[in-house]
Amino acid sequence: WSHVVLAAMAAKGAGRPVKLVLDRNQMFGPVGARPVTDQRMRLAAMLDGRLTATAHDTVAYTSMIEDWIEPCGLMTRMMYEVPNEETTHRLARMNLGTPTFMRAPGEASGSFALESSMDELACELGIDPLQLRLQNYTERDPGKDLPFSSKSLRQCYEVGAERFGWSRRNPQPRSMRAGDKLVGLGMATATYPTNRSKGAASATIDADGMVVVRSSTQDLGTGTYTVMTQVAAEALGLPVDRVRFELGDSRLPEAPVSGGSTTVASVAPAVKAAAHALKLKLVGIAVADERSPLHGALADEVEIDGGRLFLRGDAAKGESMTDIVVRHGGAAIEARAEADPGDASKKYSMHAFGAVFVEVHVDEALGTVRVPRVVGVYGVGKLMNAKTGHSQLMGGIVFGLGMALFEETIFDLRDGRAVNGNLAEYHVPVNADIGSIEVEVVDEDDPHVNPLGAKGIGEIGITGVAAAVANAVYHATGKRIRELPITLDKLL
Repeated sequence: WSHVVLAAMAAKGAGRPVKLVLDRNQMFGPVGARPVTDQRMRLAAMLDGRLTATAHDTVAYTSMIEDWIEPCGLMTRMMYEVPNEETTHRLARMNLGTPTFMRAPGEASGSFALESSMDELACELGIDPLQLRLQNYTERDPGKDLPFSSKSLRQCYEVGAERFGWSRRNPQPRSMRAGDKLVGLGMATATYPTNRSKGAASATIDADGMVVVRSSTQDLGTGTYTVMTQVAAEALGLPVDRVRFELGDSRLPEAPVSGGSTTVASVAPAVKAAAHALKLKLVGIAVADERSPLHGALADEVEIDGGRLFLRGDAAKGESMTDIVVRHGGAAIEARAEADPGDASKKYSMHAFGAVFVEVHVDEALGTVRVPRVVGVYGVGKLMNAKTGHSQLMGGIVFGLGMALFEETIFDLRDGRAVNGNLAEYHVPVNADIGSIEVEVVDEDDPHVNPLGAKGIGEIGITGVAAAVANAVYHATGKRIRELPITLDKLL
């Protein structure tokens, strides 16, 4: 991205930090956006609903200077049990800015095509849309021919259908009303791969007993500070107010970018490993020190909790971590560790899954669509923090509603510039557009994705939402909309 390079060049030239500010209109050009895609779906199935073949062909634009692709077919390759699959991706070079990663690249736009097509197939066969998905449920990734490391999607379907009240759905389009509004109920499947990269962290304890954990990751508002503090505190048996997490400096231990929902899965194992390394260092000092109550003990016999090291089976025989630091001369004690993904991804296909249920009310005279209720249920391994996790998933759903009903960049065909490059004409959801959003995360144990069993949640929230809305709009109106956003002119 040109603005990133320019900022680095300016800082190097000035010899000091530089902030480069883009105006709103520039955010629609050189910064990039999700590309427009033209997707063609073909599904073949037996009369009982069992899929026999799927084909998903995508054409997307890229700039004249870079081969950037929106991989819409990735979800189609792994979602359902089908013996014959084909996906293709082609690029059209255009005089437009290079597209970029928009949350859930590939899965957000690809899920709209796949899950809308599944709904059409269900209608064609006279099968409940949820039942059709259960009929083609798979415990293996057919594209990779690998078992999933864990998969709780069946439970997500069941819990979501119960909470949403899916059983009240009359399958006939235009059959349900609320006053003078047409009511539609739709659903779709959500998924996103669990990605992980190598990460590193350090953990330091000083004479006042405060532990400082450091890694050169970043917090985009997704709760990295909070989660990493929790991980370190739990590993060291400390309350969270005795741990401080520092990030955002490239001089700190190396960590990957916050992309592909990788931060927790990559950095948290390193933080846990650094905390464990610090514990072992403290234990080593204590058992070697004749003045320590733990002198001579075996390292694996020493446990840690409440800021104390103590002998297993004899909690009275121990001392505080602070005592060890003070007796060691008072200098801070530091440990560093790295966490590597290993080869687990060669043995398992790793994905988070979810089910999205949407209710829409459509004004038949005006064509306006309102979404009074969304229920999203997800299986994301171990949810590290319920509050920040709930917020991320809810935010993803809101993002999906924007994709479904509001957001659209209009290009000037003469020069490729966005003519609505501002927040007055580029419409995004506001509070008045959002009804009830219920989010639930099911219990899921995944021993393979990483030492914490945590899957990324930053991007799965948007996947499936646009399709669920479109499917609900079809159920309400009998009109199948295959082009986003779903605006009133397409329904009148």
